[in-house]
Amino acid sequence: MSDNIKGLLILLIGVILIFTQDVLIKYTIFDASLMQILVFRGFIGFLLLAAYLTYNKRPVIFRSAHPYIAIFRGSTFFFGFTMFFISLSQISLAEATSLFFVSPFFMTIFSYFILKKNFGMNRLFSICIGFSGTILIIKPEFNNINIYMFFPIIAACSYSLSMVLAKKTADNDSLFQQTFHVYIGAFIGGSIISILIHNYDFNLSIFYILSNPWIFNDYRTLALIIFISIVGGLGLFCLIGAYRLASPLSCSILEYIHLIFAIIVGYFIFSEIPDLYSFIGIFLIVSSGIFIVFRENKLEQLVVAKTTLRT
Repeated sequence: MSDNIKGLLILLIGVILIFTQDVLIKYTIFDASLMQILVFRGFIGFLLLAAYLTYNKRPVIFRSAHPYIAIFRGSTFFFGFTMFFISLSQISLAEATSLFFVSPFFMTIFSYFILKKNFGMNRLFSICIGFSGTILIIKPEFNNINIYMFFPIIAACSYSLSMVLAKKTADNDSLFQQTFHVYIGAFIGGSIISILIHNYDFNLSIFYILSNPWIFNDYRTLALIIFISIVGGLGLFCLIGAYRLASPLSCSILEYIHLIFAIIVGYFIFSEIPDLYSFIGIFLIVSSGIFIVFRENKLEQLVVAKTTLRT
């Protein structure tokens, strides 16, 4: 099995975990502190990863061969997903997920400039088809767009940049180091914001959801926050690992499955019945994803074959 296929399988697991996290955060965002969730997620993820490495007698290394990139990645990842989670308080999960999936466009641009990866018309066409599917599913009415609809797009940009930089530094920083950087970024970022908000009188305006107090006396909510933290921490580990193994562009296409989950949850939990346009959109998303996966695998096999012939 090629690294590309292995990476995509790991990505699928990560997408399921992250989607579970997103659904639970949307349910608790008005009752719990978003910053508490993100800080707990970073701390618990850090502990789980450190325990795993210790159990397998592997070194626990935080430092990076690219410290400035590591700090930038951790900060960017935290900022982007904070924006995404804030948007969940004001727009539907399906809308937020759909808008987030402008990420393949950002991924293509960043891969071209940072990884020097060229892309052909077939890949570009598939990305456009997949994104067209998201538009058909959500059918956005652009005359009703509010500021919160821009937040998932910001998240998509920061996420894409973070994942491409993970691929860029994969030769020098291990998967575990890169994952530590994201966990530490969330822990430090969330802690600083919480301290500032609760010690100074800021006019948060559209970010008012960040002012929710931390909860320690409601054990049911606290248990849910811990569960979200575990699921989200493991999901992040899978996503970073997938992007190290597989092509960032291939991963970005397969992540459209996240949107399909959003449609299914909308149907069973929110009684949102997909119409004909939604089913066409799902078909376009799945088709473009399958095309990219098999094309990437075929291209990798051709490269291996040519290398073998030369040697």
